[in-house]
Amino acid sequence: MSTVPADERPLPDDHDIALLVARILLVVIFPISAYFKIIGWPGIVTILTQQGAPLPLFGGYLAIGVEIIGALLVAIGYRTRWAAIALILYAIGTNVIAHRFWEFPPAAQFGQMMSFFKNVCMIAGLGLIAVIGPGRYAVQPRP
Repeated sequence: MSTVPADERPLPDDHDIALLVARILLVVIFPISAYFKIIGWPGIVTILTQQGAPLPLFGGYLAIGVEIIGALLVAIGYRTRWAAIALILYAIGTNVIAHRFWEFPPAAQFGQMMSFFKNVCMIAGLGLIAVIGPGRYAVQPRP
């Protein structure tokens, strides 16, 4: 019998499939978002300009790149920690630039607040992936 409490033991191998599924489900929203930015181009640049984002054209390209590449890397488990950190920074930036719900008119506040806190939840999940690693079912499994 182990003297280490259950919540402090390393993850057993049977959690690896859960990590794989969690990685994929956690990032599935990003390529969908990138797709709509691409088909709605140059609308994203207009929106970023209206929101006061620095370098809106570059920001639009950066958003699409991070959403596609970061999500792909997390999903396949390659450079997972760095990709998760990049997506965390992206989600923080998105909240700071686009989802300042307290600045929106009352009719739009709830939707923006939900987007803000959705990003907070994704930050938490990505933080767990960054700390735990991708699991065994990954291009670069955790050591």
